[in-house]
Amino acid sequence: MGGFNAGRILIWMCVLIGINQLGFGALVPVMPLYAQGFGVTQWAIGMAVAAYGLARFATGVPAGQLADWLGRRPTLAIGGLVSALGNLWCAVAASFPEFVIARFVAGAGAALVLNAGAIVLADISTPERRGRIMAIYQGTFLFAVGVGPLPGGLIAEHHGLAAPFIAYAVAGSLASCIACFAVHETRDLGRDLGRDLGRDLGRDFRAGTAPVAAPVTPESRPPLAQQMRLMFAQVGFRLVSGVGFTNAFVRTGALFTLVPLIGSTGIGLSATRIGIGLAAGSVLGLLMVYPAGVLVDRFGRKTVIVPATVMSGAAMALFGIAPTFFWFFVACVIWGVASSIGGAAPAAYAADSAPAGMNATAMSAYRTLSDLGYVLGPIGLGLIADALGTTSALALSAVLLLSMGIVFGRWAPET
Repeated sequence: MGGFNAGRILIWMCVLIGINQLGFGALVPVMPLYAQGFGVTQWAIGMAVAAYGLARFATGVPAGQLADWLGRRPTLAIGGLVSALGNLWCAVAASFPEFVIARFVAGAGAALVLNAGAIVLADISTPERRGRIMAIYQGTFLFAVGVGPLPGGLIAEHHGLAAPFIAYAVAGSLASCIACFAVHETRDLGRDLGRDLGRDLGRDFRAGTAPVAAPVTPESRPPLAQQMRLMFAQVGFRLVSGVGFTNAFVRTGALFTLVPLIGSTGIGLSATRIGIGLAAGSVLGLLMVYPAGVLVDRFGRKTVIVPATVMSGAAMALFGIAPTFFWFFVACVIWGVASSIGGAAPAAYAADSAPAGMNATAMSAYRTLSDLGYVLGPIGLGLIADALGTTSALALSAVLLLSMGIVFGRWAPET
């Protein structure tokens, strides 16, 4: 069996996820406004966001099993196509219920892409360098999501609110092509990759191909229920899943749903200015991605997870009280930096917890619980915003993040 060039796999996975998430980011400043065009309440807008998360939640574990059965590369390719079809349907939906169904289809495609991508990264990384590998990938992911609102806002202003959905459909199709023709299959790659990325991942992608350890076959892998029991028996895995859940709850319930609305109706910002703020935070956060990965590998996962979670809570509090574009911009910067430096560490922690041959189960379980936050966040915070106001919903978001950071710092063991 031939070797795998882990550096090349990482590069192409970054290209794939960057293109795909650029399309997703383009929807951030316009999705609530597009849904609002159907004449619905904030709670219903939250339902449109939650439908996407519900599909990701429902498809998460099956996506991991599909990646084990069919392979990582086919799962990525299928996910890109399903995502493209769902977003194209969103652009032409004639009613709000139809739009919600289309969002569900798009979310199912996203689940296949995101879960398979996380599994590939776990396949090609070792614990000693996992933080840096995850940081590069997650940094690309978060940068694309963060910068996407800028072109998304411009496209919406010049071509209408449906145009960014078409742009996301194109991005999903391109991601599917990259999966088919550029990403190598890693399903049978062993956990010991030896020289996977050379001595310095940040400067040297010229490492040789990595040796392949004896694969874990479907016949030798424990049943799914037993794998799940092994994973959730670990207190660290339960707590890092809680971090992932809280981050997703706030990101989708507050940042994707309430922040664009408070920027538009509360401060009077255009879609372009909202996109500029979110994109600027992402660009500045990108500068911290690799140093954060080095910290994760050298000093431990908790060194990054705890302060990043607390900073995210501070950003939510500032969004709630921002009176002008300047303070909105500052909140965007704090959020972007915190998300970028904290994006890789929880995923690396979850991958550390996976026994040999169980990368797919560990990463899909971790992402599934994050996607549960994606479902509950828009609905829960939307209801609170309708009843008590947007500021109260953002204050609750801040408290949840601060509390989760403290709990993880106190009780999670270092991997």
